Amino acid sequence: MRIFVTGASGFLGSYLVADLLEHGHQVAVLLRAGGDPWRISEQLSRLTTITGDFDDIETLRGPLTTFQPDAVAHLAWRGVGNADRNSPIQAHNIPDTLDLAALSMKAGATIFVGAGSQAEYGPYSRRIRESDVPGPTTLYGRAKLAAGAMAGQLCAEGGARFAWLRIFSTYGPKDAPNWLIPSMMRTLRDGKRMSLTQCEQRWGFLHARDAASAFRLAITRKDAEGVFNLGSYDAPPLRETVTALRDLVNPNADLGFGDIPYRPDQVMILQADISRLEALGWRPQIGLQEGLSETVTWYNAHQRN
Repeated sequence: MRIFVTGASGFLGSYLVADLLEHGHQVAVLLRAGGDPWRISEQLSRLTTITGDFDDIETLRGPLTTFQPDAVAHLAWRGVGNADRNSPIQAHNIPDTLDLAALSMKAGATIFVGAGSQAEYGPYSRRIRESDVPGPTTLYGRAKLAAGAMAGQLCAEGGARFAWLRIFSTYGPKDAPNWLIPSMMRTLRDGKRMSLTQCEQRWGFLHARDAASAFRLAITRKDAEGVFNLGSYDAPPLRETVTALRDLVNPNADLGFGDIPYRPDQVMILQADISRLEALGWRPQIGLQEGLSETVTWYNAHQRN
């Protein structure tokens, strides 16, 4: 299958690219001019590279038509950091998604798979199902919800199969340094106190390799259509997870539980009902302890800040 991937140089996108190549697919990726695709540097020679961005999407028309994708996996998104969750930049992601879906279908794609987010749901005090009423509390969540709904309608009208995977918490080697697990590893490695909330939340973490395999399944399975939760079935107390990580990095390091107050909109239970993906034959394969150990080993070897 010929698959075009946006966000390929990002954390999850890089895992998807590696997974697709491993399973024999032909992959084209969208890369910004001047960007640093270090996460996929080992795969670049096996990829078709399309240079451009969403500010001038028409520049993608020729290369994408030449590639003739069967499917498009859209993982690119502006403003993914916490500081941008309520930035007006989130609104730009909606036309980005719609324009890409329209252009993809004109280029011959009959499958469009997008990266949604658990932020579309807002806070729930139990395991979240796809049938739950969305109540996003951030512009990020609202933009994801709108982009998914509108792209789904556009694809239905254009005759393309559409799947939208709402991603819960992912982790693994090559993650961005500002997220909890990488920042905690860096702080503890340096012998500093890690300031935390009370960590009473129940939080499910999914390894990025497992997330990538779910995206591949959504791309290749003809019956994968609509919204799917993508996360870990298990959601242990966050205190257990950060303590296990501390013990792997620096058992003598100090964890500052309670140093940081909970936010007013703090999500206390982040746990996905993954029944819809399980019905397609998917289930996470990498246990949390195994995945944390692998992640710590990778960061110790690469010492990325």
